[in-house]
Amino acid sequence: MKELAEIGVFGGSGFYSLLENVREVKVDTPYGPPSDAVFLATVAGRKIAFLPRHGRKHTIPPHMVNYRANVWAMRSLGCECIISPCAAGSLQVHVEPGHFVVCDQFVDRTSGRKDTFYDGPIVTHVSPAETYDPILRQLAVETIRDHGITCHDKGTVVVIQGPRFSTKAESKWFHEAGWEVINMTQYPEAYLCRELGMGVVNISLITDYDSGVHAGTDAVNAHDVLEVFNSNAEKIKAVVLDLIGRLPADLSTVSSVASLAYTRGDGHAETPEDIRLFRILE
Repeated sequence: MKELAEIGVFGGSGFYSLLENVREVKVDTPYGPPSDAVFLATVAGRKIAFLPRHGRKHTIPPHMVNYRANVWAMRSLGCECIISPCAAGSLQVHVEPGHFVVCDQFVDRTSGRKDTFYDGPIVTHVSPAETYDPILRQLAVETIRDHGITCHDKGTVVVIQGPRFSTKAESKWFHEAGWEVINMTQYPEAYLCRELGMGVVNISLITDYDSGVHAGTDAVNAHDVLEVFNSNAEKIKAVVLDLIGRLPADLSTVSSVASLAYTRGDGHAETPEDIRLFRILE
């Protein structure tokens, strides 16, 4: 199939509503339907695919998102890298609401999510040690700071199941572990991108201080999250559109395809006759 996109963005309708000549395409996947149609556009001369992870009217809660279908859809359209902005809470007092964090690590506290493409017959173990691409992260940090936004250039995001927020005990636990950010969607989304060889970068938009674990702050609620997120909406749109124009012309420099060659775990040498999953969509 002709490649329809090279860069994917998981986000809301606000991104593609800013653009002209947007095409809407429906993508079928082996894992069922994605969260919505995919919206194709051109930004800074690059072919872009936008997909709202919660659906265009935000009707899919985080624990019900079909992450495998969303990621497969992006890769099947030709995307080699993914920009993944999200709303998030802060677990550390110096990471304030309104700040952006470009995360470099995640901790998975979800349960029951379909979180791998590799169900056999070739046993495959993909390392998530460096899920977030360092080149994409550096470009994101530079772009955010150029827009005058306070940006933390690294941070660990702990991903909870949702849709509930943390208890105070849980929030205290995460805080004392030294993690900076809490969110409900980065896992398995970012890891699945790596499984299909796509580079991925996360930009966390800090909306609150989680469950009021910090002295003098209130426990998070959905109204307050939405209020701060909306105040940041125009900022993240501008950052993402600017970041697209700064991405390398050769996106193979930020893909993770090469690392997948060493993931076969069934004790046999890989041969040219093996049909590996990550090669199907190339």
